[in-house]
Amino acid sequence: MIRAIVFDFDGLTVDTETAWYQAFSSVLAERGVHLPLARFLQVVGTDDGPLHDFFREALGQDCDVKAIEDAAAERYREIMMDPRPREGVLDYLEDAAEMGLKVGMASSSGASWVGSYLDRLGIGGCFHAVVTREQVQRVKPAPDLYVRALELLQVEPHEALAFEDSLNGLLAARRAGLRCVVVPNRVTESLPFKGHALRLSSMGEMSLSQVISAVGG
Repeated sequence: MIRAIVFDFDGLTVDTETAWYQAFSSVLAERGVHLPLARFLQVVGTDDGPLHDFFREALGQDCDVKAIEDAAAERYREIMMDPRPREGVLDYLEDAAEMGLKVGMASSSGASWVGSYLDRLGIGGCFHAVVTREQVQRVKPAPDLYVRALELLQVEPHEALAFEDSLNGLLAARRAGLRCVVVPNRVTESLPFKGHALRLSSMGEMSLSQVISAVGG
């Protein structure tokens, strides 16, 4: 029986991933570099190390990674001036409350990043536990974030359902023992997802109760 749901943040709750890809692509294009989607996808759901490696490969070991990051952050802010939750997110949060489910978040991002968006969107109070990179030793694809979320929610892995948009997130959820519903965004839709319980184009495709029924919860 499903007693809790756990959301990823970036790319799943809000499609920040597409905006970041657009931002980095634009900044690198100004430096004469094309950013392949496949290289960007290496960092979706985890840390930015592989992306920094790409900067150095393309521009030389002495390239100013911080300058690229800062320029991309400014471009990102322009793109995301009015952030919106992905389709169906608010409905799922409302449905979870009506169904008496606990709601958690497990994000490889930092607490200030996640918290600022939850506050801006007015949904912070919907979550019984928000676990971010500061609270664990390893981010996704390691299971640590989900393990900690389960501890805080006081549920067993088989009693929780994860929602993810990336391969790193799917791996993390499965390694923690959760069934996982993948809801890819425009950046991650081409990834070779395997082992998920269900795939949706958006949370608007099925209600939360229909999803839980479909995965055998």
